[in-house]
Amino acid sequence: MMREEGGTEYFWDSYAIIELEKGNPKYERFKDSTITLTIFNLPEIYWTFLKLFNEKLADEIYEGYSNAIVEIDDETMKQAIKFRKKVYKKKKISYADAIGYVYALRNNIVFLTGDKEFEGLENVEFVKS
Repeated sequence: MMREEGGTEYFWDSYAIIELEKGNPKYERFKDSTITLTIFNLPEIYWTFLKLFNEKLADEIYEGYSNAIVEIDDETMKQAIKFRKKVYKKKKISYADAIGYVYALRNNIVFLTGDKEFEGLENVEFVKS
């Protein structure tokens, strides 16, 4: 994980990682912050780069972020699924996103995303692409 001295720690939603790696300048200011994600984010990231680019780049990006993975305890997992159930009729939030969001809440880490489903939620740094 990378840490900017005295900087904010972020839970990077797959959306944010993808935008950073694609060169979106709106995510440039976050590049030196701590990166935290779960094992559930890596397949989303890998899939996107495999689909948009190629296997070599997808493998490099996967490996590059594999050291930023945090363990998810059972209580976080259960709370994430309850959160998803509660908001799913209004917001189409994936399991991976729900788990990351609840992990961020429980660990006082800001959830960084540009996913419109999270706009306006507490503890979210929403960066529109």
